[in-house]
Amino acid sequence: MTRLVLDTNVCLDLFVFKDPRWLPIIAALENQSIKAVTSEECRNEWLAVLHYAHLPITEETRAEFIKRFDHTITIENPIALPIILPRCTDKDDQKFLEIARDAKLEILVTKDKALLKLARKTRSLGLFNIMTPTAFLQTLIPAEM
Repeated sequence: MTRLVLDTNVCLDLFVFKDPRWLPIIAALENQSIKAVTSEECRNEWLAVLHYAHLPITEETRAEFIKRFDHTITIENPIALPIILPRCTDKDDQKFLEIARDAKLEILVTKDKALLKLARKTRSLGLFNIMTPTAFLQTLIPAEM
């Protein structure tokens, strides 16, 4: 089973905006063919973002989004591994690299350009792949014959 981390913007697309392009990701999470992992720190960012005034979120829907996130994504707080990660230019995104490393995940799914720029480095370190949701979807869909 593929284990991965989803960054906050991808979670917004999945749970808040229900982007139809990413329905196969939700389906794979629900049928447990993939497993999403997060840290308490990443979850706290999720909770903070759900209070941003510009998002179409009410108190009622916020509770629903939190419940769906918590049902779908497992919180792990593993001990930090002594592997030096590349530094993300956006300090707020470093935590996604850290949970991917420390939980020994295979993939970090993101749309964040600062994280995507580090994909070659994390692969060359033998750690994890960093990919867009579109690229990740290609790993879920069997090749057409």
